[in-house]
Amino acid sequence: MDGMKTDQKQMEHYLKEGYWSHETLLDRFVQITERFPDREYVVDDRGNRCTYREMDILSSKVAAYLRDMGVETGDCVSFQVPVWSEFIVIAFGCMKAGAVMHPIAMCYEEPDLIHAMNKADTKIFFGTAWFRGKDYEARFQSVREEIRTLKHAVFLDSLGPVKGGFTTYGEILKTYPPLPPREYGRMDGLDVALILGTSGTTGNNKGVMLTHSNIIFSEEQFNRELGLDETDIMFMPAPLNHATGFHHGIIAPMLLGAKVVLQQRFKCPEAIELMNREGCTYSMGSTPFIYDILNCLEQQGGRVKTLKFYLCGGAPVPENMVKRAAAFDIRLCEVYGSTESVPHVFVRPQEAPALKKSTAGRPLKGIEVRVVDEQGRDVKPGTIGEEISRGPNVFVGYLKDREETDRVLKDDGWFFSGDLCVMDDDGCIRIVGRKKDMIVRGGENLNSNYINDAIEGCPGVADHAVIGMPDERLGERICAYVVPGEGEPPDLGQMLAYMKEKHVPKRFWPERLELIGRIPRTGSGKVKKYLLLEDLKQRG
Repeated sequence: MDGMKTDQKQMEHYLKEGYWSHETLLDRFVQITERFPDREYVVDDRGNRCTYREMDILSSKVAAYLRDMGVETGDCVSFQVPVWSEFIVIAFGCMKAGAVMHPIAMCYEEPDLIHAMNKADTKIFFGTAWFRGKDYEARFQSVREEIRTLKHAVFLDSLGPVKGGFTTYGEILKTYPPLPPREYGRMDGLDVALILGTSGTTGNNKGVMLTHSNIIFSEEQFNRELGLDETDIMFMPAPLNHATGFHHGIIAPMLLGAKVVLQQRFKCPEAIELMNREGCTYSMGSTPFIYDILNCLEQQGGRVKTLKFYLCGGAPVPENMVKRAAAFDIRLCEVYGSTESVPHVFVRPQEAPALKKSTAGRPLKGIEVRVVDEQGRDVKPGTIGEEISRGPNVFVGYLKDREETDRVLKDDGWFFSGDLCVMDDDGCIRIVGRKKDMIVRGGENLNSNYINDAIEGCPGVADHAVIGMPDERLGERICAYVVPGEGEPPDLGQMLAYMKEKHVPKRFWPERLELIGRIPRTGSGKVKKYLLLEDLKQRG
C-alpha cells in the first residue's frame, strides 16, 4: 500500500521472535469461532446479541456482497457506522473479502469524507442513513460524485428509511448466502489490515496504516499483561473507529473468545446499569468517562459489582481520581499510546494501588521506549524529553504521505510521538504534555497540562481547557475555557484567587477566561485546541 515503511532488520527480528507472523486477523477469528462457536461475542445497547457462530455467518454474507461487487484483495472499504454490532459485522466481512478496513468517524462532514475516501481509494462505502436525528444519507449524497474510486454504497436503515435507492444492509443479509471459506480474499499477516484516522487535535487528519501483525501483537500482549481470559467481559463506550475501540474493544476480546458490550453513546446511569446487567469485568476509555461514572456512584449510590479495573487513556489521570475509584474497588490504570503506536505503556492492575502518583506505567514486552532531547539523545531519568517507541505494534506509515511518515517514523523503526514525558529509574513514564501543548509566553515554555491540573477543583467549574492565545508582545498568553458547573461560574479574579491559594506560580495564571457550553474533544478525549483557537478569534 502506498506509503508503507518497514525496517527490514526490525521485520526479521519480529518474525524470528514470533512477535509477527504471516497469520491474519481472519485466521485468528476462524480459529476462535471453531473453538467457541456458541459463546457470545458482541452485545450492544440496542438489544443485539451475537455469538461467534452468528458473527461468522453475518460477516460472510457481507463478504459475499463485497466480492460480488468486485472487491479484490487489497481494495479499501470505508464505513461510517456508530458503536453498533453492525460495525463489527462489516469489519469481519471486509477481512473475509480481503479488503482493507477504513472506519470513519461519525463526526466527519462533507470535506472530511471527500478527503479521507479519496486518499484511501475507497471502492465501497457503508453508512447509516440516520443517526441522532441527522440525515447521513443526504450528507453522503452531497459528496458522492467527488469520491473518484467509489463503486457502490450501502446504508443501514434501522433508524430511518433509505431514500436514494441504495442497497441496504438488511437486503444484503436477506439476499446473499455466506461466502464459502475457499473464496475468502487471502491476505498476509504483514499486509495492511486497517487504516485509522488520527485523532485530529491539529485539524489535519492522517491515515495511519496498521498491519495484521501490528494489531495481533498489540492485543495479545494487552490481554496477557492484564491477565484476561475468555471469561472476561469488556465494556466499550468509545468510538470503534479509534484505536481504543477497534483494537481493545473488537480485537482483544476476539483473540480470547471473550465478550464485548457496546454502548453507542456514553450515558452514565445507563452505562452503570449495562455493566451490572452484563457482568462486565473491565473497561477502557477516556478520562471523562470514568469521571462521570465516579460522580454518579458517589451522588446516587450503588456499585459496579463485577468491574475489576478501568483503563484510562487520552489524558493524564489525576491522583485523586485513582483514590476515588479505589473506594468502589475499581483499579484505575493509566494507559499511554497513540494511533501510530497503539497503547504500549500502562499501569498493570496489580500495580495500581502502589502507583498512586500519576504515571502511565511501563512498556509492554517487546516494545522499547526512550526519552530523548531535541537532538534525539537519551536524557537522564527525571528529565523532560520526547517519548519515542519502537516495537511490533508501531504503524507502517501514513497513507500516501511519505514526507510526514519520514518526519515521525525513522528508518530504524523509532516513532517520535511528539509527547513530552519524564522517565523514572524504574522505567515508568509520566506524560507531561505535547510539544505543541507548550504555551510559549515571552520565551518561557509553560506546560498547559500543569495549568489544567492547577485549575482542577475550582468552584463552579465542571470542565475546562487552556490554550495559548496569540499575543503581539509576548507571542502567547494563557486563556482558560470553562464549562460552568453548579452555582455561579468563576470570573477570572476568582479563578486566580483559587490558584493563588494552591500556591500555583504566577506565570501559570490565565490572563483571560471564556465560558463555553462544551469543551470540544476527540473520541479519545483529547481537546481539539484548534477549535478553541477558532472560537477565540471569533470572540475577538
